[in-house]
Amino acid sequence: MMLNIAGQTIGAAHRPYIIAEMSGNHNQSLDRALALVDAAADAGAHAIKLQTFTAETMTLDAAGSEFQAAPGSLWTGRSLYSLYAEASTPWEWHAPIMKRARERRITCFSSPFDESAVDFLETLDVPAYKIASFECVDLPLIRRVAQTGKPVIISTGMATIAEIADAVDTARSNGCEQLILLKCTSTYPASPANTNIRTIMHMRELFGCEVGLSDHTMGIGVAVAAVALGASVIEKHFTLDRADGGVDSTFSLEPAELASLVIETERAWQSLGEIRYGATAAEEKGRLRRRSIYVTRDIAAGEELTTENIRRIRPGNGLAPKHWSTVLGRTAKTALRKGMPLSWELLD
Repeated sequence: MMLNIAGQTIGAAHRPYIIAEMSGNHNQSLDRALALVDAAADAGAHAIKLQTFTAETMTLDAAGSEFQAAPGSLWTGRSLYSLYAEASTPWEWHAPIMKRARERRITCFSSPFDESAVDFLETLDVPAYKIASFECVDLPLIRRVAQTGKPVIISTGMATIAEIADAVDTARSNGCEQLILLKCTSTYPASPANTNIRTIMHMRELFGCEVGLSDHTMGIGVAVAAVALGASVIEKHFTLDRADGGVDSTFSLEPAELASLVIETERAWQSLGEIRYGATAAEEKGRLRRRSIYVTRDIAAGEELTTENIRRIRPGNGLAPKHWSTVLGRTAKTALRKGMPLSWELLD
């Protein structure tokens, strides 16, 4: 079955599908959220993605170290509840954000974090769903999303092969016919050395579906490399300006960087081509720039060919250089003029 999100076909035969992840980079401003939609559209992204949750549906407003951000993370010292409250996109914003996206001809969908979010997003008729890495093991959530019959994208950060298999089996057994897996490293930011994008090829073979990259590294180099290894989807966090701050700003692309991501991943995809040797059609004229054997001074009929009167030079209209030792010592059949390309017909 052809994989398609809102009219955009996704797969190896098509340029990479680029998702700009808004996450909490709206900084609790609807105007900024709408500006992010505009900037993503201007940069050429195919989709902008939201996250649909509330602090209450994510965690508890409770004391205890297990309800605090991990030590050493970007959010050290913050309670999970306050962090999710800041990062959440108010549900009443979803409709105007999606309206702006339709106006700008960019697809908008979301990551639901519980069944109530799926129910809400269904009222907005979203074209696809994304399951975040931390929810990859929430099989009841995956079951509910799959039952909508819409394309499902699942990030696999931290997941073992068995856990990914459970997620894939749950999605497919509950009606999901269009499935994409994203290789992901769930650190923020992630280092290139910890990204292991060779897994993309293995994951595609193992699960028989399209595979992409949810990329938390800085810059676009890892994403471009992932396309060369077969990634058909690239997701990157996106902000207007990292200097503005926000929960995800540190590892998010700015508009000019997102535009570069769109351009460079498409170039990487175009460059894959096919296994081929020899000149392409575009290279045919280049054959004339090869060396060949030319007469370098006038030669009388019957005169011997030597290194003094023939040379291997550009262009390539004469005998190929591989014949050099064969023609040396031969004699000219007729008089030869300086600048003539050498050919067998001219030799005795």
